[in-house]
Amino acid sequence: MGLNCGIVGLPNVGKSTIFQALTSAPAEAANYPFCTIEPNQGIVSVPDVRLKKITSLIKPQKTVPAIVEFLDIAGLVKGASKGEGLGNQFLGHIRQVGAIIHVVRCFDDSDIVHVHGEVNPADDIETINIELALADLETVQKRYNSLDKLLKSHDKKIQTRAKMAKPLLEILIKTLEEGKAARSIEFDEEEKEVISDLHLITMKEMLYACNVDEDSVLEDNAYVSKVRELALKEGSSVVKICGKIESEIAALESQEEKDEFLDSIGIKESGLSLLIKAGYDLLGLKTYFTAGEKEVRAWTFKDGSKAPQAAGVIHTDFERGFIRAEVFHCDDLFQYGSEVKVKEAGKFRVEGKEYLVKDGDIMHFRFNV
Repeated sequence: MGLNCGIVGLPNVGKSTIFQALTSAPAEAANYPFCTIEPNQGIVSVPDVRLKKITSLIKPQKTVPAIVEFLDIAGLVKGASKGEGLGNQFLGHIRQVGAIIHVVRCFDDSDIVHVHGEVNPADDIETINIELALADLETVQKRYNSLDKLLKSHDKKIQTRAKMAKPLLEILIKTLEEGKAARSIEFDEEEKEVISDLHLITMKEMLYACNVDEDSVLEDNAYVSKVRELALKEGSSVVKICGKIESEIAALESQEEKDEFLDSIGIKESGLSLLIKAGYDLLGLKTYFTAGEKEVRAWTFKDGSKAPQAAGVIHTDFERGFIRAEVFHCDDLFQYGSEVKVKEAGKFRVEGKEYLVKDGDIMHFRFNV
């Protein structure tokens, strides 16, 4: 699975505008469908107040934040699973991402065309979700139709795997035919592994990003309330964002100007900041830090990683020759003020290969290759 988020939605919902503000990179944004064909790619720094706090205490020469990748994928339309609107190409792009951010239009504007003629978030969400389910259904049915041959294989491993796959594929077909996502099925880890090579789109985690007007930034409008209601039913998260405001913030040069702008409209954190953090969480990513006089850096690791795997994020040699990790938590640094005092307080630990790395750990790896 890719460690990136794909931004999807109907045409003209504000995907490219949000992406452009998100990455401060030029992305085509126009008032007509299929303006974006090839996905725009952007690497974004993950906002993290802990990194600033660590930097203020360690005072390094350089500070490097964690990053996450976003892809702006062209607008999907009804019939995309059958090739409408270059649908097959766009669906192929979605298969490559690790998680999906579905931008939903939650504002009225007569100057911006809606592909269905009216703003209706429930219908828009249904359109996208059905197309993704239909695309997955075609993939699953192809695999199911090939099972007879696999069940007759002389290779016992192939035969056993096919036997395991059959009931899982049958459940998937029934669910997808109803327009429901594959992630709504409670598969255990072994079952997920059996169907993992299908790379199902609807197995990916999804977040709804409500693109609102300026009047709905502080208080939800009826469109946002509807999206929250639908998301709650399917266990998805919602982030509210105003593409127009975020574009204005992105155009400001200094962080001080951006903070003043946010303060003037009565919000503490921009919608983009919330979206980046939500995307990071959606991918199951966590952060540990390395901290010294030369550099304080945030490193991204998959939740559930052990110390050698986390070390491998820095360099494969660190994982291959892992000996031990010297660890303390950033909260301990904030409490005691320095690494020396953290050690004096007995909060500095030496951990081995089985240590499960925690979000916010400050680590130093010992290795030998």
